[in-house]
Amino acid sequence: MKLRRWTAVAAVAVATVAALNALPATAGRPYDPTAQSLGTLGQRHGLHIGTAVDMDALADPADPRYRELAASEFSSVTAENEMKWESLEPTRGSYDWGPADAFVDFARRNDQRIRGHVLVWHNQLPGWLTSGVADGSISREELRELLRNHITAVVSRYRGRIWQWDVVNEAVSDPWDTPSTLHYKGFWAQHLGPGYIADAFRWARAADPKALLFYNDYNIEAFGSGDPADDKTQFVYDMAKRLLAEGVPLDGVGSQGHLGTQYGNFDTLQVAAALKRFSALGLATAFTEVDVRSRLTEGVQTGDSEEINPRLQASAANFSVLLKACLADRHCLSYTVWGFSDRHSWVPGWFDDPPEGLATLYDERYQPKRAYQEVKADLIFAGPPYVLPRATHRPRR
Repeated sequence: MKLRRWTAVAAVAVATVAALNALPATAGRPYDPTAQSLGTLGQRHGLHIGTAVDMDALADPADPRYRELAASEFSSVTAENEMKWESLEPTRGSYDWGPADAFVDFARRNDQRIRGHVLVWHNQLPGWLTSGVADGSISREELRELLRNHITAVVSRYRGRIWQWDVVNEAVSDPWDTPSTLHYKGFWAQHLGPGYIADAFRWARAADPKALLFYNDYNIEAFGSGDPADDKTQFVYDMAKRLLAEGVPLDGVGSQGHLGTQYGNFDTLQVAAALKRFSALGLATAFTEVDVRSRLTEGVQTGDSEEINPRLQASAANFSVLLKACLADRHCLSYTVWGFSDRHSWVPGWFDDPPEGLATLYDERYQPKRAYQEVKADLIFAGPPYVLPRATHRPRR
């Protein structure tokens, strides 16, 4: 980075810190950073702390606390479902923009940046699309055109209002899939081949020259064996490097960050090393869907503190590992939790055999958990020389 640009960035950071510390304070009432929101504390580093938003919860008049926290605690937001294809176009040729527009308006009113999620995914597709392909009434050529039209319609509608788009989501298999060798998976790879990935990024760029375009996936927090046959992070890294070499306008890679306390997760240095390898390609990075779930054993469900406390502590540690790794890499632009309260978490409805939960920063009564406090502490105590202001990333042409 040129000295003048670094000086400008540093000046912004100093100004932000000064603004935070300019709050009314006296000897008897000193400035208290713990009273600030996560979003405000993230601004010290130019880092956006975000959440996925459940629009049903947001609209529930009986649940004002959800609305209050979604508006005040975070500096960026992601629609949990409203921008997925099945929600936007439940009937072919007829878009229902209402819920997505309401989400965008919510973010605008609260001065929050938006992560658009998601343009191309093999899940939550409209029934008319999947059934049409299955019965042969939609050909390969028509399917490709439908995908192009969908990306163009959605990105064009929100042009200039989306900071980061998850363009392609979860395109790579897992080692436990069949076959076990990593490969491109799902509806789109099956029917269009892997070339759809480059097409999707080019179509999105044509529709909005200014949005940052991300590939998004899970289980890519750290490198493993380094063999792309069984190391998903390596496979995604090689894919990103190849797309860039082909001139595809890929701006960033999003690591979802869905973790579980029952697993042997990674330490901060491992995760930071993975982020730095992606950023060395010239890419932005982000944690896009962070939560840390736990097994809801009989002891947990009956309130046994000896079962609950270790899980809460492990959860806090995992949230913190991902955030500290993000803070350590200037190219990590945002850290988004996938829902903020156990009251509205997707985890219990998805992981039910055995049951899992306790995955978010707040409990079901909107009380901040140990994980929330650790995330806040990381944001408060981080700073130079090892944590620097975020780098500037501009969309690739």
